[in-house]
Amino acid sequence: MNNDLQGVAAPGAATLSSTAQLPPRRLSVAPMLDWTDRHYRYFARLITKNTWLYTEMVTTGALLHGDVPRHLRYHDAEHPIALQLGGSEPQELAQCARLAAEWGYDEVNLNVGCPSERVQKGAFGACLMAEPQLVADCVKAMRDAVDIDITVKHRIGIDHIDSYDYMREFVDTVAEAGCRTFIVHARNAILKGLSPKENREIPPLKYEYVYRLKQERPDLEILINGGIKSNEEIAAHLQHVDGVMVGREAYHNPYLMAEWDALFYGADSRPLSRGKVVEALLPYVAARLQDGSNVRHIARHVLGLFQGQKGARQWRRMLSDSKELHGADEGLFIRALLATQG
Repeated sequence: MNNDLQGVAAPGAATLSSTAQLPPRRLSVAPMLDWTDRHYRYFARLITKNTWLYTEMVTTGALLHGDVPRHLRYHDAEHPIALQLGGSEPQELAQCARLAAEWGYDEVNLNVGCPSERVQKGAFGACLMAEPQLVADCVKAMRDAVDIDITVKHRIGIDHIDSYDYMREFVDTVAEAGCRTFIVHARNAILKGLSPKENREIPPLKYEYVYRLKQERPDLEILINGGIKSNEEIAAHLQHVDGVMVGREAYHNPYLMAEWDALFYGADSRPLSRGKVVEALLPYVAARLQDGSNVRHIARHVLGLFQGQKGARQWRRMLSDSKELHGADEGLFIRALLATQG
């Protein structure tokens, strides 16, 4: 499929795994609601070629009763790409996994970590930590339905339960259903009394739990997530686990990812400079405008590109100014780039 300008995946699209070797999950960008949409993922892919990218969480209800293309479309360049699902009914999850496979996704990830009240009302997310057998049933139903990888992203515990044994028993139960990859957000989820933002900051990080899990279950692929902000931290974690998932730092400081291919995948090609990333983004912006998107839908994801650099303030100002954004086309990005050099 030609992905120069259009490149939007459709049902029946081949997965990367059917045409090329998928890179290992040494580095990945966490699924983040309202942030890791297709525009951000395409932008991230211009910076790193091997890092795994995850969609925002999509609920089973949204797929089974809503606009499937709106939730599942992506650009061919985004591979390797995983769809994160929110749900707790095995057959519904199986149906959604089939959709993911039809659309060419490389992985389906089950959300067992989101602590928001809205998600709890739907009986999925972090509250599923209390029901490991149900999670196992969900995993088995999806594995029976598709050939692509089924993975689970979870917390180390919920509320006051934060023992290592609790997490290990959860993992063991789900692993018996055939799940081989676990992405562990190394914090408890407090289901009552803390907001999702507070749940990312207040419960203490217990990286040692994740390290120990990998030591005791070496046959499983274990990825660590939570509070990771530098390449030095990533390298340190990779001494203990199979992969590292970075969340908000990869969004707010996206050029951090520029070194990942060389540092963690052994690539010998040089990353695009920030300016070249902007230039490479322009055809995509033009194509999405033809599809009916608005410049602001894309611009909001690239505000951090020049973080820590001269001209960063001008870049952010131009791409967040309502007057500049009104009626703008891809030329706004060039004008903003020139402003960083002024």
